[in-house]
Amino acid sequence: MGDRPDYERRDEDDEEEELGEIDYKAQKDALIFAIDVSSSMLQAPPHSDNKKADKDSAVLAALKCANQLMQQRIISNPKDMMGILFFGTEKTKFREGDANRSALGYPHCYVYTDLDIPSAEDVKSLKGLLEEGSEEATEILVPAKEQVSMSSVLFCANQIFTTKAPNFGSRRLFIITDNDDPHANDKKSKEAAATRAKDLYDLGVTIDLFAITRGDTKFELTKFYDDIIYRDPTSEETSSYRVSKATSGDGITLMNSLVSNINSKQTPKRAYFSNMPFELGPGLTISVKGYLIMQKQAPARSCYVWLDDEKAQIAVGETARIAEDSARTVETGEVKKAYKFGGEYVYFSEEEQSSIKQFGSAAIRIIGFKDRSLLKFWHAVKKSTFIFPSEEGFVGSTRVFSALWTKLLKSNKIGVAWHIARKNGNPQLVAIVPSRGPSDETSGIEAIPAGLWLVPIPFADDVREPPEGVTGRPTTTPDLATKMHTIIRQLQLPAASYNPAKYPNPALQWHYRILQALALEDEVPEQPDDATVPKYRAIHKRCGAYIQEWSAAADEAMGQIQDRKSVKRDLDDDDDAPPRSKKTKSAAPSASKNGESGASSDAVLKKRYKDGTLSKLTVADLKTVLVERGIEAKGLKKDLVERVEQWAEDNM
Repeated sequence: MGDRPDYERRDEDDEEEELGEIDYKAQKDALIFAIDVSSSMLQAPPHSDNKKADKDSAVLAALKCANQLMQQRIISNPKDMMGILFFGTEKTKFREGDANRSALGYPHCYVYTDLDIPSAEDVKSLKGLLEEGSEEATEILVPAKEQVSMSSVLFCANQIFTTKAPNFGSRRLFIITDNDDPHANDKKSKEAAATRAKDLYDLGVTIDLFAITRGDTKFELTKFYDDIIYRDPTSEETSSYRVSKATSGDGITLMNSLVSNINSKQTPKRAYFSNMPFELGPGLTISVKGYLIMQKQAPARSCYVWLDDEKAQIAVGETARIAEDSARTVETGEVKKAYKFGGEYVYFSEEEQSSIKQFGSAAIRIIGFKDRSLLKFWHAVKKSTFIFPSEEGFVGSTRVFSALWTKLLKSNKIGVAWHIARKNGNPQLVAIVPSRGPSDETSGIEAIPAGLWLVPIPFADDVREPPEGVTGRPTTTPDLATKMHTIIRQLQLPAASYNPAKYPNPALQWHYRILQALALEDEVPEQPDDATVPKYRAIHKRCGAYIQEWSAAADEAMGQIQDRKSVKRDLDDDDDAPPRSKKTKSAAPSASKNGESGASSDAVLKKRYKDGTLSKLTVADLKTVLVERGIEAKGLKKDLVERVEQWAEDNM
């Protein structure tokens, strides 16, 4: 690979197009909810008959948000830490057995949940606090008679972060309050709070403000929080979130507003490989990182749970190898690995077996370039890998990577490379395909910045041959295509209203829900929540008539095709060729009438219904079956199958 070339770093003005940035660092997060417990925050909203109106106080809604986030982070980010700090309470508590510091250093600050990895007991405790009539809530959530010092609140959060999460890459403090000027007439308290806020930022702690507003009142950041929340003046979005308290008829609850800025149950994005050598030619090597953007989420099983006892328990597994002939335990040293060849076993040592599978170290090595038109859409039979330059392996990688990316785009070319993703991994040929940045930044959908993609090129065994008689794509009539375009337009959603993150994997969420119920000793739910189920009523309202119209036109076109085939068959039968031994379609009904086992006989249909093979019948056979029984025979094949199944079920 040669020595590392000492390239200069690329200036932003060197290229007309920029690659953008990507940051998929798998880092732990430490989060503290600092909730203001004042009389106004504890006050419930006015009664309303609207089912969508707010019914919880601001404190209760914030606690529900924290509870929901805590349950989500246990699953999606099991190494993250969370804590809950009440300020403005009559009682004071820092940590158990540390009463002196609580009383002297942080008056009217109550650490309800210390910063730590959430456990099932923490979730149960917080859930009990949310219950109506909770004795713990009436004891803790009591507003103080005097104003709490915000410098004490920030200093308390500082101590929690430094003692519990000193080396975390991400530390955040969420302040939830409706008081925009806690020290209206006390300049010294404002200065002390600003000093404490600067100390937090020096530690790398980000302070986020959730400002609760009511009605037409405004939360003025200039009064106090401009010195607490550090905002980028060049950015349109600030680090403070203006959360409006919902009024009757708004349909937006306070809890949803608080949660809207927090991602839930998402798999942490980690690099598939880091600092991999990318060889562009002899002696020219840079380093890149790879990311699997499209990755199926699956339940990660770390243990087995025994459910047949009164209480669920984690099963402890033991593995033992047993000889087939004598049922004795086989020790590890007695096991030999071999391959069967020519009726005999060829034995290999572990070193020999490892050398057989060794094809070289992990790398990406360009072996040539091709025109982009040679890469077809059906070549993408496996997951593609997104690669981005990394300066950690070779200095100057970004500049060289950008030059390659720009050249491939301008020349409309792709690279062909030899790629081994992991140590002892199988080699494969990949196409290096350049991509541009997101075309619509206002869509609200996260997009990958410009870069290069590694698309595995399939071997001959990876591509299936088309069925016999199929020479190309299925054709259609202009009338059917026009009607289908109308249906597609009716089913399209605005780009800003669709967010794939709002549609989680229902099977995975059901798995999480079962784990949560077992850990918290709750009742196991009866059925999962599936946000991917189509809204049939809305679909029928928008384009039901168009679908029926298209279905009728498709039946008519199909009938014309069948007629043409029938005419062609008759013409073939009139030729001088010897007669075919194939049965005509009229033989099936006559056979069924005579009680024989034809395709449409009652006995065969009932047997097919039991075996679940009715869908294997052709459309012509299904229509014949329905016509013989006086049932409507129009519609798509799935509709015909449903009618036959209904008939079989009624006549069983």
